[in-house]
Amino acid sequence: MTSNNYIDFHCHPSLKPFGKSFNISPVGQNSADRRRNSCIWRYDPPSAFDKVLNYLSGLTKFSQSNFTALTLGGVDTVCVSLYPLEKWFIRNKMKNEVILDLASNFALGIGAKRIDHIQEMQDYFADLLLQYDYYRQLDGKVFRIGGNKVRYKLVRSYDELVELRKQQDSTEIRTIAVIISIEGFHVLNTGLRKDPVEAEVLQNLNAIKDWEFRPFFVTIAHHFWNDLCGHAPSLTGVITKYANQDEGLDSGFTSLGWKVLERMLDNEEGKRILPDIKHMSVRARQEYYNFLESPERKGQDIPLIISHGACNGLRSVSDPVQAHPQTAAPLNPVAINFYDEEIIRLARSGGIIGLQLDERRIANKDTLKRTKRSIYRHKIMHYRSELLWNQVKHILTVLDAEGLFAWDCMALGTDFDGIIDSLNSFWTAEELPFLADFLERHAYNYMKKAELKVPENHIAADEIVQRIFSSNGHRFLSGYFR
Repeated sequence: MTSNNYIDFHCHPSLKPFGKSFNISPVGQNSADRRRNSCIWRYDPPSAFDKVLNYLSGLTKFSQSNFTALTLGGVDTVCVSLYPLEKWFIRNKMKNEVILDLASNFALGIGAKRIDHIQEMQDYFADLLLQYDYYRQLDGKVFRIGGNKVRYKLVRSYDELVELRKQQDSTEIRTIAVIISIEGFHVLNTGLRKDPVEAEVLQNLNAIKDWEFRPFFVTIAHHFWNDLCGHAPSLTGVITKYANQDEGLDSGFTSLGWKVLERMLDNEEGKRILPDIKHMSVRARQEYYNFLESPERKGQDIPLIISHGACNGLRSVSDPVQAHPQTAAPLNPVAINFYDEEIIRLARSGGIIGLQLDERRIANKDTLKRTKRSIYRHKIMHYRSELLWNQVKHILTVLDAEGLFAWDCMALGTDFDGIIDSLNSFWTAEELPFLADFLERHAYNYMKKAELKVPENHIAADEIVQRIFSSNGHRFLSGYFR
């Protein structure tokens, strides 16, 4: 079994099996039996029915990023996202409790008892600690897949990751390096429709910074108001009829939010946590950029990170037009996606954008409607992979026009198992090698005719894919994961 050395900056391997662990006692047990649905290694590829359901409804009941699928897909480094699901997904406008439970369990695939637990949630931080412990339970435990020894290991720095690779060569144990991240700082126990206690919030943050495996980055905002900073509209389809995002939508940082941000970035003890700007409202993002440009922050080498994101094709907040209509036209011009100006800022900061694989984010409705269909899987893969290539092509165009090298800031941030509608035929991490192959075809066809301003942006198609799937991630981790 060989590794493709892929890096995924954002996925949720634990979301479904951790949820299923609430069916047994004690809760939160990461079973060492791969046959158990509470085991993070349980292989759960989509059935034909699962694929049809996903195609028709966007629902993903199967596991996309279990560690067996990650192994089979050649992922050797993964930023796993700890995410206590906000109770407002579950405790929403639906009134009938039975229907509410059934609908939520069906949509999320995390189990009825986990749904009950979230409905009664009073302490997000306690739930976060359970998830953190869930990963630690099988840290380093060796399994066998296809006769090969495999395991995952939590790592605290890029140096540890490099050392792990050296050990792998001598032990012949295929190891996935696991970097902890968090999605949504409601985990500090905010956003529960009661005034947060500042001392508790900052104490929880200090506790996280003292973890043995401290999170590398954290998204401050997520889907619902968390008393820290505003969020961007993120829900689509039927769910918007039941889950209300209005409170705090499009607002900026609160006074408590600024204190949390300052504490995150405090590196006095070498324990800085990078803010992930995904899910922030446009206003909060602008406030954060201004904060980074303040005299006391300039020169601190704080990169922008978008762990899982997409471009919206528009020039800027103040000038929301398509500066590059040829590449911008297929994209989804929504506020949760990023403006050209932000991509330029990210590149100049030495930052990274993990390109997500949610069809609803990376393409607009007209593009999805016009995308060709087929009964042949290889053709479906060709058509759907182009949706991702459109994002890559636009970033290239924007940065090249600015006179910048375009090929060191893009990576993968699949958002697998994050309640997404993934690219059809690229259902799970196991299909990532196919995605790489088809992306290389699009890159080859485009680059042989591309007219670019910066000579260094003319690189081979295989190098483009290798950078996005692997080496750009290593560059970023080597510089900032310390």
